[in-house]
Amino acid sequence: MPSDRPSDDRASGPLRSEPGALLEHVPVAVFGIDDDDRICYWGPGARDLFGYHATEVLSKPGALLLSGAPGDGPDACSRMAERGRTLGYWRGRLRATHQDGTAFDCGFRVFPMTGVDGRSVVMALASRSDELDRVKTNLVFLDALFETCPIGLVMLDEELRYLHLNQALADIDGLPIDEHLGRRLPEIMITSDGGEYERMLRAVTAEGRSLTGVLVGLRTRGHPDRDRVLSVSFFPLTQAVGTRPGVGGLLVDVTDREQAIAEASAGRRRLALLDRASALIGTTLDVATTAQELVEAAVPDFCDAAVVELVEWMDEREPFEPALPVVTRRIASGTVLPPPATELVSELEVVRYPPGSAIHQMLSTGRPISVPVDHEFMVRTALDATRARLLADSGLVYLLIAPLIARGTVQGIAIFGRSAARPAFTEQDLSLAGELASRAALCLDNARLYSRERNIALTLQRALLPSSLATSPYLRIAHRYLPGSRVTEVGGDWYDVIALPDHRVALVVGDVMGHGVSAAAAMGRLRITARALAPHDQEPDELLTELDLCAQETGIELATCLYIRYDPTNGRTRIASAGHPPPLVLHPDGRVELIDEVLGVPLGVGGRPFRKTEIDLPDGAILALYTDGLIEARGQDIDEGLHALRTELGRASGSLEATADRILARLAPSAPTDDTVLLLARVHRMRR
Repeated sequence: MPSDRPSDDRASGPLRSEPGALLEHVPVAVFGIDDDDRICYWGPGARDLFGYHATEVLSKPGALLLSGAPGDGPDACSRMAERGRTLGYWRGRLRATHQDGTAFDCGFRVFPMTGVDGRSVVMALASRSDELDRVKTNLVFLDALFETCPIGLVMLDEELRYLHLNQALADIDGLPIDEHLGRRLPEIMITSDGGEYERMLRAVTAEGRSLTGVLVGLRTRGHPDRDRVLSVSFFPLTQAVGTRPGVGGLLVDVTDREQAIAEASAGRRRLALLDRASALIGTTLDVATTAQELVEAAVPDFCDAAVVELVEWMDEREPFEPALPVVTRRIASGTVLPPPATELVSELEVVRYPPGSAIHQMLSTGRPISVPVDHEFMVRTALDATRARLLADSGLVYLLIAPLIARGTVQGIAIFGRSAARPAFTEQDLSLAGELASRAALCLDNARLYSRERNIALTLQRALLPSSLATSPYLRIAHRYLPGSRVTEVGGDWYDVIALPDHRVALVVGDVMGHGVSAAAAMGRLRITARALAPHDQEPDELLTELDLCAQETGIELATCLYIRYDPTNGRTRIASAGHPPPLVLHPDGRVELIDEVLGVPLGVGGRPFRKTEIDLPDGAILALYTDGLIEARGQDIDEGLHALRTELGRASGSLEATADRILARLAPSAPTDDTVLLLARVHRMRR
């Protein structure tokens, strides 16, 4: 309720009307006139419009504010107040006067009210006429603009939800206006820029920065299969009382003009997929893992379902014969579609495609093909009625079949499927699938060749390692050989126990540097040579010298070897080493001793003599020989591994077999990067 008591206009800002009204956008001054036509109330905004403080105008004649127009006379304020009293409400324009003497046109709205003391007061709301005219013109213009403008117009709130848009933008998006309102912009406009478009719009809201003429490549929810280019301009909206902040925008479809950008947008998606596939495919040398990586790279970014099948050729050198069935083995699959698509892609392990199938068509050309899932495809390619029904009910409507060719040989096929929710495969998609298949095929072939070579190396190594070790009543043996994981090639670790004259026994452990068939073959040469030389009663250092010559003559560049000769008649043990990890001795009293006095250079280096040392082993002592795979691991210092081995050996109790198992369980890594040999020997002296 207005009061005739003076108010402090310093705390008063421009009065605004309720949201949505015209005066919401125009500053309004409020003042009151009593029955004597004097100013009795000086309210919000009055000082801003007229320039007076409350103390300067209260109780002064209202004529102070109105200069009057020609013909109005000096008492324009009295006539305005009288109209308010008699009419109950009056509005009009009068000439007003600022404190500095300048005159300006002003719009007034006046109406009577009763003051706190019961007296009548005429309240006046005043605004500059030019401000009122400007806002009226702007609102009329904006209404016409939203109705008839051929470019897209939109208002978004601070969370980028649609508040208002015109029909032109609805047509661009392919959705009715009502389906926009309340939804966030990313739900309607789909970009492939990692969220950069959304971040730009949020910066407009948060920082007040405008965007002008930014080109954006996108698809819309209403046209998910069409690449478009929009020229967008966004600006922060002025926040009125009771309204929320947001952004306004103008969007122009410039797809025809900027088709190159649309193509670049699609190209970026393809390149991004290839980039992800390059990082994902071929992380291991396992065939099944590599095939599954291809599926995971393609689903769901490229397609809705995918399978990888290896072709089971009778002979890889034979050419493809179109008149014969193609037999494949499915090794990887995946889909984002619900059943029965999951059953379709994973049901079969061995697949047999009849002559004339789409698979034969693709293999005849050696290039990817795209086929619709129609009646013709079902008849020519589907295996039986059950699978045809699964395929028909799966939701897949387009298939792209690509050959997996590496080094001139067809390794298998990759089949990619899309549902009706996606567009059909294009020529660019065929090219992309061919690139994916080519990269995957090379990785698959590498894995296949590695598996073949690894199997050959394992077979060779196992054939060259001793099938049974020499036995002696004065020696109890436990031995373990652990090949590296499938990720690593077979190494050249070897060991042997050789019976010598006069009840003596030789223990040998070696390691050829390198992996694969060549390392296994080199290991075999050294083991056979050592077994041939040992019975000639050579000293350990002399035998290593002979092995060094053998290594140099056969091109073995680097190998380590530990040779120990034990005499049970007196317990004397002679040891020589060619760069091999030193042996450990567990004494009957529980003490563990490291014999590291004769660490020589590896075999194959040449030019350096080998030395030997001699120790006495008590009855019941345990010798531990091993290769570096047991004590060396990635991220662990070799001294730490050696300390762990000494600790585990010191806990030995019971049988040697149990001790060997426990040491491997504690020390061998779960995914070893190298072969591991452990040879335990409990010595006994000959009783006289």
